Amino acid sequence: MATATRRLLPVLLKTLAPAGARGLSTEKAVGAAAVVGSHTAKWMQDTSKKSPMELINEVPPIKVDGRIAVCEGAAEGVGLGHPIEYICLDLAAPNVCKYCGLRYVQVHHH
Repeated sequence: MATATRRLLPVLLKTLAPAGARGLSTEKAVGAAAVVGSHTAKWMQDTSKKSPMELINEVPPIKVDGRIAVCEGAAEGVGLGHPIEYICLDLAAPNVCKYCGLRYVQVHHH
């Protein structure tokens, strides 16, 4: 398997790289970052739209009976979501899913 991989890797790299290119140039990488940066700057100038963080902060913390919350990032049957994240709820403050930003808090029954 390793031999086949070593043999096929140069062929795959040639098909991915444009003709005459020897690798990813810094100019191309910086240029792509500049495009993303300018796109983000244009998007942030429109104050009529809320940012993703503002939208996610409008969702109240989700109450969970147990000590562990399981977040998949999508409502049942909606969207693709994200990898399953198990979130420990031992602290009093809401804990945040690292993928989607949803907050979870443990309901304490006394």
